[in-house]
Amino acid sequence: MTDKVKFTISDTGEEVEFFVVEKTKINGMNYLLVTEDEDENEDADAYILKDLSKSEDAEAIYEMVDDDKE
Repeated sequence: MTDKVKFTISDTGEEVEFFVVEKTKINGMNYLLVTEDEDENEDADAYILKDLSKSEDAEAIYEMVDDDKE
């Protein structure tokens, strides 16, 4: 079973669901590779999300990674 995460877009309040393909930690920062489609064999857009949460945050805060170097 694939993990699923639900995000609320702060600008619009819209909720979006993504399926987590992979989780990793690089240089102390947590990242998620997510897609909108659960079937990994299909051509679907994938996104890398960076965890910006602090330990005292009640919910996780993620930001899409746009920087190709990162």
